[in-house]
Amino acid sequence: MIDVLRLTRELIDVPSVTGDEFEIGNSLGELLTRLGYHVELQDIAPERSNILARTEGKPRVVLSTHMDTVPPFISSSEDDEFIYGRGACDAKGIIAAQIAAAEKLRAEGFNEIGLLFTVDEEVTSAGAKVANEYPEASSCEYLINGEPTDNRLAIGTKGSLQATIRAEGRAAHSAYPEQGESAIEKLLDALNCIRGIDWPADEVFGETTANIGVISGGTRANVIPSAAEAIIQIRLAIDSGSARTLVENAIDGRAVLDYKSVHDPIRLTSLDGFEQMIARFTTDIPYLSNWGKPLLVGPGSILDAHTDGEKIRKTDLLAAVDLYVQIVKQL
Repeated sequence: MIDVLRLTRELIDVPSVTGDEFEIGNSLGELLTRLGYHVELQDIAPERSNILARTEGKPRVVLSTHMDTVPPFISSSEDDEFIYGRGACDAKGIIAAQIAAAEKLRAEGFNEIGLLFTVDEEVTSAGAKVANEYPEASSCEYLINGEPTDNRLAIGTKGSLQATIRAEGRAAHSAYPEQGESAIEKLLDALNCIRGIDWPADEVFGETTANIGVISGGTRANVIPSAAEAIIQIRLAIDSGSARTLVENAIDGRAVLDYKSVHDPIRLTSLDGFEQMIARFTTDIPYLSNWGKPLLVGPGSILDAHTDGEKIRKTDLLAAVDLYVQIVKQL
């Protein structure tokens, strides 16, 4: 049987910040091969591959999550209650729990299950987009995606809109500002209008929220900046078309929008007998539409993900194994 706690620490201790998933992919591929799965590496880019593993039959249910993490790498540690380190809850503990659940199911004679571990979920879901073209995806009836939901079954996830906003100006000596045009001031005006948007709410998904995550521009304090840009991330409770209209009206031609990723809120498959929630974050699910009806559930709290103190409760990890087994059986 799989030692979930030990495997979680071993996976955490393999650095896999987005773009550097080669070693973690190899490690998982070797582990699953030793366990007797049919394993395929699906190349995304040089030294970046999704891991697909299945039992003897074509999988009707696939357990899935991602291998990559946000930076920086943080090695594992533990105390009596928690395991700590980068990926503890997002999502290496989930990988360990899903593998352990698959092993329990195989031991009970369930031979139509699979595992899918993707790269790049933390940036553009490039791995999921390629996985969606996998020829045998259409034979799968259900996809159980793992993200930290406190072991509650998510009945929906917010949508997402990520965009770069670029403003252009004209460089000049800062002592003679009338000779130039500040791209930074144009960008700030556009961003301030975005901050002032009165976003419509939704009775299921709640409020739409916008984050200005990155701002860059200019070269020196004594030069009027000729270029500036910002990256925004909007968590959508409304349809993406309405959100784009609001953003474009707010910018009003002062800058250029470049949409990096856009998808609407998603209602997920629900099951009776499980505690439920709405996920305010986004996942690979929108890009895995060919893999059957989606469910979302996993151990750990999203509030611990992406933090310096990322952690996962040991009892929650162990409970997740049984939870995944129970869900697969019910499906």
